Amino acid sequence: MKIFNTLTRQKEEFVPIEEGKVRMYVCGPTVYNLIHIGNARPMIVFDTFRRYLEYKGYQVNYVSNFTDVDDKIINKAIEEGVDASEISTRYIAECKKDMEGMHILPATVHPLATQEIDGMIAMIQTLIDKGYAYAAKDGTVYYRTAKFASYGKLSHKNLDDLQAGHRDIQVTGDFKEGPFDFVLWKPKKEGEPAWDSPWGQGRPGWHIECSVMSKKYLGETIDIHAGGEDLIFPHHENEIAQSEAASGKEFSHYWMHNGFLNINNQKMSKSLGNFFTVREIAEKYDLQVLRFFMLSAHYRSPLNFSADLMEAAKNGLERIFTAAEQLERLLGASATGQMSEQEEALYAQSGQFQDKFEAAMDDDCNTADAVSAVFELVKFINMHVSAECSRAYLNKLYDRLRQLCGILGIKVRQEKQMLDAEIETLIEERNQARKNKDFARADQIREELLQKGILLKDTREGVTWKRV
Repeated sequence: MKIFNTLTRQKEEFVPIEEGKVRMYVCGPTVYNLIHIGNARPMIVFDTFRRYLEYKGYQVNYVSNFTDVDDKIINKAIEEGVDASEISTRYIAECKKDMEGMHILPATVHPLATQEIDGMIAMIQTLIDKGYAYAAKDGTVYYRTAKFASYGKLSHKNLDDLQAGHRDIQVTGDFKEGPFDFVLWKPKKEGEPAWDSPWGQGRPGWHIECSVMSKKYLGETIDIHAGGEDLIFPHHENEIAQSEAASGKEFSHYWMHNGFLNINNQKMSKSLGNFFTVREIAEKYDLQVLRFFMLSAHYRSPLNFSADLMEAAKNGLERIFTAAEQLERLLGASATGQMSEQEEALYAQSGQFQDKFEAAMDDDCNTADAVSAVFELVKFINMHVSAECSRAYLNKLYDRLRQLCGILGIKVRQEKQMLDAEIETLIEERNQARKNKDFARADQIREELLQKGILLKDTREGVTWKRV
């Protein structure tokens, strides 16, 4: 299996540190609002790669953090007049709902930055002791980039180039030694959460958080570090500088980065009015459609999001579901057990599509070609199954389809649609709960219905609902 390593800019054979095991860290979201579809791409892509590693027999320790202390979280808390922890707790819960809707497996560990402050203080002190960091008079601790000889090796930038052409990313500070020295610890401001440290009360910088969480849960050297292309510089570059200076060891053997997501060929932004949360997409589509859309292109390629492309993904997914439903229907009616010689030959022939799927995934997680292999298997199923087929043959084809789709995070066995009467009964129960001021139960019913594809809307005339 080969991975394109951002560090070396070439495909490399994947060799884990420990045979049969993979240590993988994926940068998670900053939880100050509902996640958007740009956040969803790395979640989906690297969840799929994790699933494939597990399919190959690896035991994967998959760590993905939540950044739960940040300027954006603090600003949102001030805006709402609540504690910052209330904002982060709320949106971690909302993020997990969206992840479940996209069939993203829970990480082995989802560490929270605020629970790892002691480790951050310890690493910062180590960097100071080794001369890679210094405490300024105002209580800020900076990383001394000029001290780390290989700074820029991931982004393929050097300090001279940065000095000449990247003045926009130079961080100002009255007590800084160098223009690209970055913050490890920042002093407390009024109204912000803060922790005690040897340099006074304050909070960690963003970059140190991931270095510490990765070290704690995966060790000083890991197999794979992944995230969006936008994190290469400065976030991942700074992680390398901190981690390798502190440990004296290579931080990660392989670096994987997904490409940008554009909306109708434009960069996604609130100012352009083309900013979509995952929750907004869920009002129009089953989130499996969003997942399938994300996997329709190679993860390193830029991906354009549009209504037409989402419809194409929906139609493609329906083709797969239709083939699965046909197999389920035939299995329900089939009486014969064992495969005939002809069926054995046909089933063996269908193995070529599994081989193509594996070859695509072995080639730097090429989900686009893997999806094509699934479509070839679907076509084969449509051509070579009928009511005369044996149960064993139908079962094996169904298992093959379900297994390949499972690696992609697509569930071919769909839950039966709720009957209208069942929906109305739950709505009536919700109405009664609201009358009884049991708002927790009312919210629970709304969420249960949403998970089953039923969206409620409260109006003056009463509650309306629709399938989504």
